[in-house]
Amino acid sequence: MSIGEPVPRLDGPIKVTGAAPYTADLRLPGMLHGVLVTATIPAGKAIAIARNEALAEPGVVHVLTHADMPRPKTAVAGPPFSTSALPLQDDEIRHEGQPIAVVLAETLEAAEAAARKVHVRYAPAPATTPAPAVWSALEGVAAAPRNTGYFFLEPDFAKGDADRNLARASRRVEAVYSQPSRHHNPMEPSAVLAQWDGDMLTVHDSTQHVFGVRQGLAAFFGLPLDSVRVISQHTGGAFGAKGLIYPHETLAAVAAKMLGRPVRIVLSRADMYAVLGYQARIVQKLGLGADDAGVLSAVTHDVVNLTSITDDFIEAATEASKSLYATPSLRLSQRAERANVAMPTAMRAPGEGPGLWALESAMDELAAELGVDPLDLRLANYAETDPATGAPWSSKKLREAYEEGARLFGWRERARTPKREGDWIIAHGMASCLMGTFRFPSNARVRLLRDGGAVVETGTQDIGTGTLTIFPQIAAGVLGLPPDRIELRMGDTRLPEAGPTYGSSSTMGVGAAVLAAAEDVRGRLARLANLPPQEAQIADGCISLAGAAGGIPIERLMDEAGESEIVGAGVFDPSQDASYAKRTFGAVFVEIAVDPELGLLRLRRAVGSYSAGRIVNPRTARAQLLGGIVWGWGMAAMEQSAFEPTLGRFLSKNLAGVAIPVNADIPSDITIHFVDEVDEKAGPIGGKGIGELGATGVAAAVANAVFQATGKRIRDLPLTPEKLIS
Repeated sequence: MSIGEPVPRLDGPIKVTGAAPYTADLRLPGMLHGVLVTATIPAGKAIAIARNEALAEPGVVHVLTHADMPRPKTAVAGPPFSTSALPLQDDEIRHEGQPIAVVLAETLEAAEAAARKVHVRYAPAPATTPAPAVWSALEGVAAAPRNTGYFFLEPDFAKGDADRNLARASRRVEAVYSQPSRHHNPMEPSAVLAQWDGDMLTVHDSTQHVFGVRQGLAAFFGLPLDSVRVISQHTGGAFGAKGLIYPHETLAAVAAKMLGRPVRIVLSRADMYAVLGYQARIVQKLGLGADDAGVLSAVTHDVVNLTSITDDFIEAATEASKSLYATPSLRLSQRAERANVAMPTAMRAPGEGPGLWALESAMDELAAELGVDPLDLRLANYAETDPATGAPWSSKKLREAYEEGARLFGWRERARTPKREGDWIIAHGMASCLMGTFRFPSNARVRLLRDGGAVVETGTQDIGTGTLTIFPQIAAGVLGLPPDRIELRMGDTRLPEAGPTYGSSSTMGVGAAVLAAAEDVRGRLARLANLPPQEAQIADGCISLAGAAGGIPIERLMDEAGESEIVGAGVFDPSQDASYAKRTFGAVFVEIAVDPELGLLRLRRAVGSYSAGRIVNPRTARAQLLGGIVWGWGMAAMEQSAFEPTLGRFLSKNLAGVAIPVNADIPSDITIHFVDEVDEKAGPIGGKGIGELGATGVAAAVANAVFQATGKRIRDLPLTPEKLIS
């Protein structure tokens, strides 16, 4: 099977039977267990840490604090570390939940018991807590961001005079939209296992970027890159939470070196809420100016997101307004609200995900004011080129995605007014979807074996998105093999260096490198057979000219050449075709039910229609987009990490107090559709990223449907019962 075939997941059996090894499953002889001790105040100093009672606990070996924590051998700040404030470097407390000690013990139980016996004396300081999510309150505290490496865009952008055009527009929408902080909640808590052999460090890690971890730890210890090996066989979900180096990863490596024994640290669920990054609270003020026909003349978009005291993480929400609709004028602004909170990070569909919540809600408000169909308003402002730069699109079939999605949903035939079904009000909403196209340099190696099998080697990592199927499938199409005859080796920095698994980038970057390596193998075989490499094909163990029957047996060619395997190398360079604007697009249509007396909200059905380039595997692609819609429903209807200002911490540090979607929340009637498209400028495969696209637009579509059902324009997520009760 080749590209475009719905190959079942090759990793399915090992995942559902528990045979797939995750970092927390691993044990080494002599391994110690580490448990974090975290700060209970949001600001101040830990002026004394009493360890004696903890050290008296049977099985406890050491309690590591800032007093005996080594300093970095080289200057390290910013990515790949999650913050410039590295762990245990001083006694300052910057946020509640900050690690201030690590207990190392022979058993996990001993480490947990001893951690409760570490007594800390604090000198509290006044904490800066998040301001109310009200624009007037935020204007006084928002600051221009300091770039220490945690955002990639210019915080301000302007084209034309958007403020003047907005003021002169005959139709205007100006509103403020907010969404709370949210945590990623992957199934697998973050875990790390570190071991030293002399000056060689080996780290098993649940991470989205093994080479990023290698780079950071090598810098911290002053080691050459080859002296640090990072392995990540499987990571049980991440969604952005495992993309950088967090304190436990550094601390495990330090403790292992200090004690001369392997150290494993598995974060608790509470640690996941206190130590790792999360999606920051975001408040957006959006303005749309249009004429009486709905044609936009101005878009203004001001964003303030929460960030830490030490560094400014910027949620690039203005990317949505910058890229979706044609307009002669734009004014975009990103600002940071600094507080004593943990450092935020990217969450599935960063930037465009939050940005479309505001933009697509405002577009629906404009459609309501004009009395036009929301879909027609979007079509009237369709951008044929990039609105900010004027660059041509590498490919774009959003118009077709609108039309085909509307047909599948029955949008044009829907009831224009809500209808009753008993206590429930039934209504409909839609929104556009949009996501950036991220591509990272990647390398791969393919070995064609004499027995007819093959091995693909690349140093990327598995986080459950389908790459364990996609990469063998890509190679299989070139080598004329079934995908299950191809072994995939990945997740190890001893393999060819590949990009991270975030930004919906794996298929475009790593997949392209795998394709190039497989083509290199085919080319080498073709030269052995005296065939033109560009005209050769492999099928049934033979190589021949494309379209020709039969061919030369590969085994015979390898015997004659004295080769036991043919090895090909592939490289993907993302700098190609930089003159084109590259994005993915789509539209989502939803039908919801609201019980206004009880404040209940239900998703009844949805259609997602997407323009995302060539689809390598429709089965795994559908799963990704379906998961994205579920993610978007959580954002719309239930998810929030409430912050308690008195304690300076998130109120609930476990899933008992944080609602997330479960099977009962999601209907079976969800249709995923892909427009027939190949984007040759995005990469040699012709596909683009899909892992995050499905999560965009959903929250706005749901809120727009709620407006149709209730007449309430709710601009603050999530759409919880108290906001829905009539």
